Amino acid sequence: MSLDKATVRTIANLARIEVRDEELDHLAGELSNILHFVEQLSEVNTDGVEPMTSVAALELPRRADVVSDGNCRERILANAPEADDGFFLVPKVVE
Repeated sequence: MSLDKATVRTIANLARIEVRDEELDHLAGELSNILHFVEQLSEVNTDGVEPMTSVAALELPRRADVVSDGNCRERILANAPEADDGFFLVPKVVE
């Protein structure tokens, strides 16, 4: 598929890219080459090939979902500018 200057101008307008008229021929050639390469991919036989996200069969390491730290309310509230009765105090923002 080859693109003409009018098509490239339309694509540039849709992409909100300013392209000067003297650049249209060169850009049309480059975009046509890209589209030609993509068209070649349709010739590849992919029957029986499972879709994948990576070429390496990797799984994310998992850890047990257990509470490993807790009961440290006093240490957390020690960082608060103001705390009262185990709660953070914040300034009133709505009247």
